[in-house]
Amino acid sequence: MSNQKKNPNRSKKKTLFQMLTSRVFIIGMLIFIQLIFLLAVVFYLSKMQFYVYAILNAISLAVVLWIISKPDNPSYKIAWIILILAAPLIGGLFYLMFGNKHVGKKMARNIAEYARAIMNVRHWAKNIHEEYIDDLRKTDKMQARQADYIYNMSGYPLHSNTQIEYFPLGEDFFEKLKCELKKAQKFILMEYFIIEEGEMWNPILEILEEKLQQGLEIYIMYDDMGTIQTLPKKYDQTLREKGFKVGVFNPFRPRLNMILNYRDHRKICVIDGNVGFTGGINLADEYINAYQKHGHWKDTAIMLKGEGVINLTQMFIEIWQFVSREKMDIEKYKPTKGFKSNGYVQPFGDSPLDTLNVAENAYMQMINHAQNYLYITTPYLILDNEMITALQIAAQSGVDVRIITPHVPDKWYVHPVTQSYYRWLLESGVKIYEYTPGFIHAKMFVSDDKTAIVGTTNMDYRSFYLHFECGVICYNTGISLQVKEDFLKTQDICTEMTAINEKHIPIYTKLLRSILRAFAPLM
Repeated sequence: MSNQKKNPNRSKKKTLFQMLTSRVFIIGMLIFIQLIFLLAVVFYLSKMQFYVYAILNAISLAVVLWIISKPDNPSYKIAWIILILAAPLIGGLFYLMFGNKHVGKKMARNIAEYARAIMNVRHWAKNIHEEYIDDLRKTDKMQARQADYIYNMSGYPLHSNTQIEYFPLGEDFFEKLKCELKKAQKFILMEYFIIEEGEMWNPILEILEEKLQQGLEIYIMYDDMGTIQTLPKKYDQTLREKGFKVGVFNPFRPRLNMILNYRDHRKICVIDGNVGFTGGINLADEYINAYQKHGHWKDTAIMLKGEGVINLTQMFIEIWQFVSREKMDIEKYKPTKGFKSNGYVQPFGDSPLDTLNVAENAYMQMINHAQNYLYITTPYLILDNEMITALQIAAQSGVDVRIITPHVPDKWYVHPVTQSYYRWLLESGVKIYEYTPGFIHAKMFVSDDKTAIVGTTNMDYRSFYLHFECGVICYNTGISLQVKEDFLKTQDICTEMTAINEKHIPIYTKLLRSILRAFAPLM
């Protein structure tokens, strides 16, 4: 498939009528109307009565004090405090509506059911983890410590008997995915943030329809916000009419509510319980370079075969039961095949419905444990103080720390925030490269030829705190060498950033970066 091939869907500009009648525009306008109405009421009341004005200011002051006392990330708290102090009449009210991680009764009920589903699904995990962790402790205590943390905090155990294959490009993943889907005999589970009709999804759908006719059980789940501009209206009904079981995560509704921020950012496909895929790749044409959306799209994925796939199955079942309230018995979907392999794998998930930042802390542990080198690829580099400090200390301690970020951004307002961290990191010895051909979407950590993470979690607040995410950490499997080799090949076509160049950035650019960075946790 040619990298220069254009997606025909992109060559047709949307008409004004199509834009004005689109779901995203209508919902956006309804939310905007609610926002304007709220602001109008607040300002009207504040002008009508002095005591109302005083009360609103008092509320904002009380909210600031409350924010300071909360255990939230300091960067998140600072962003809200700045907003509240800048607009005291409405800032406090806005925080209560959008910043406070409070959920309504319906969501609270769903969370309780989600917690019960987790307990029902994870009863088998303890014995499996204990079977392997002692051997890992004998090999590498630091790796065992990280595996224990992930298991203790998320419930996803360590596994052996699992073969791993790494895909350095979306095109490679796509061909393998189609091949494995054609081999399916019992069931297929698919969970993706983005699905879009086109050269990637259409052939996959054809295979799924064939498998449906053969009697397979097929589940398809996608995030509503992620697909709001990529799928036709009521696409879930279309799929159900074909015979698929379909779940839409957190439907996007015209409400001023924090809950809209919770998104399912995972990318999971499980086939017959024995084959599992995850990584950064969604099911849309830019991920296989069927058209140039932001230059060349660099992304990665990983395939598991064997015992470790059950962790991915578990993740899918938990979210499916959360979305559909339909129970699934994990015994029915367990692996039936084992594969000889070296080392261990630990697929794991992270949820915004608890206070545990499993994905961020897994990254932090890799930074702190690295002895020789640490290589990172991420599309967004929006860091809290703890992460910055960890990276700086690693580099200052002699660890070869390198980070690859995009050169062509997908969001104009996020890229300056990423670049705002360059100087601090560069001056401490971290090496930073921008992917010159286009946009790098891969989320990977690799260190010391022995530990690697390939997954869905970006290095930003949204992934760490607001999204459902997943990844696979590999210990002593050989995949680390493949990820390292891919990183170095990618680095060869990157542009290296330097502290000298960063010092000569224009004042207006620095000002823009500073403003955007202050509100980065709210983006």
